[in-house]
Formats: sequence, structure tokens, C-alpha cells
Amino acid sequence: MNNILVPIGTSPDSSKTLQYAIDFAINFGAKIYVMDVFSVTTAVGSLANVEEKVAKTSKEHLKEVIDQVDTKNLDIKIATYNGDIIDGLKEINKELGIDLIIIAPRSNDIKEELYLGHTSGRIIKQTDIPTLIVPKGTEFKPMKKIMTAFGSGILKRSSILNPLAMIKNKFRSEISLLLVKRPGYTEDDLKVNTALLDLSKKLTITENATTYLGVIEHYQEEHPDMLCVFRRKRGFFKKLWEKNTILKSEFYVPVPVLVLSVKKD
Repeated sequence: MNNILVPIGTSPDSSKTLQYAIDFAINFGAKIYVMDVFSVTTAVGSLANVEEKVAKTSKEHLKEVIDQVDTKNLDIKIATYNGDIIDGLKEINKELGIDLIIIAPRSNDIKEELYLGHTSGRIIKQTDIPTLIVPKGTEFKPMKKIMTAFGSGILKRSSILNPLAMIKNKFRSEISLLLVKRPGYTEDDLKVNTALLDLSKKLTITENATTYLGVIEHYQEEHPDMLCVFRRKRGFFKKLWEKNTILKSEFYVPVPVLVLSVKKD
């Protein structure tokens, strides 16, 4: 795990997410990139340096956030992008090769309706980069127990599991698998990828209407330090992916959630 990206927005809690990312990154010797996006369209005849001025302001904002954290001598790189955040993420990924994005959900407050807001929801939905969603204010601690939940054990590429394997190896994590048999499942769904089995200590099979309901049922029993799920057409967020925002009533756990992307599945 070499390059970790932390998109920085206007939230006053941005520095806490960055601090978590730093504490996580030093365990892997990874580099941290903080990123801010802005949108400036200059019409013909307008001031040519408008974009330059906004980019400068954006960089100053990032530096202010960095000043609020303990960098632990980690060299933090700054990236700004004029345009849409998804285009920016794809651009920086193409240039650098991002191994992990670390973001915060919309809010920890259970009274707050949204778990993922529009921007964070789009990052999860529209990129193929593994993403760690960290509840705001969470202090980093090694993930000793990880619950990996899925509705199908089929993985076309074992390399999808690389971030999970790295975390397991670094923190000597104990990984439990939760296979949720949902309505309409096939026998192939019950065939669990051997690389996934090799990572785990135990496999539990349950029947629920959705994978999320299966997680809720077993979460209290497991008390994991992290939940791992897959983003795919028939995966954990099947219906949630249809919109960019995700409600707490539809999904909420108070621990970091690692989302691994499965392309073209």
C-alpha cells in the first residue's frame, strides 16, 4: 500500500479524518495525498487568472487542514483539481496509482438522516478505488477483528482482496466471513473464492432479505473493528448504489467500512 488519498472538503472535521489517515498510513510506509476540488469556468474575456487564484485559495485551505494534525514526519502531498471530483480522482489515480481512499461519512449523529452525503456517496459509487469510510473523530487503532460480508462468494480476480490482505498481515487481524443467502441466490453464489477463504478464520452462512440485514444480525455477536464489503452490481449496496446519498436508516455501523470494488461483475 503505497499511495493513500484523502479528499478534503469544507467539513470542520476534515483534520480528524486526515489524522486517522496519517496514523493508518505510517503502518504501511504509505504516502498521503490530500485533495481539494473546485469548479471555475472562465468565459472569453474574463480574468485569465481566476482559476489560478481559486487554486491558490484551495491549496491554502489544504495547508490549514494539514497544520491542524500531527503529521508524524510524514510527507503530505497536496493536489487540487478544477472540475468534478470523480474526474479529479480518476485523473490522480491514473497519474499516481491510488491504493486507498480514506473518507468520512456525512455524520456520526444517528439523528442525522444521511450516512453518506452526495460527494462521499459518489466517490463510493463511481470509482473503482478501494475506499475506507471512517466515522468522524475515530482514533486509529489496529483492526484486530474484521467482518467481511457478501451475498456472493464469486470474485473474478483475487487481487481485489489485496487491501484486506495487507491489513490482515500488518495487524494480524482475525477475519470472519459472513455469506448472506438472499432471495434469488444461486448455487454459484455459495462458492466462496479460495483466496477469501484462505484469509479467514471462519465462515458463517445466514439467510436474510439483504446483506446489510445479515450484517446487523451478526454485528453484535462479532463486535468487529472493521467491516469489509464489496461494491458490485449484486453486492452489499445493491439498492443503495442507485442514488448517491445513503440514509442511516438503510445503512449504518459505527466502525470503519472497507469497500472493495469488483469491476464488471
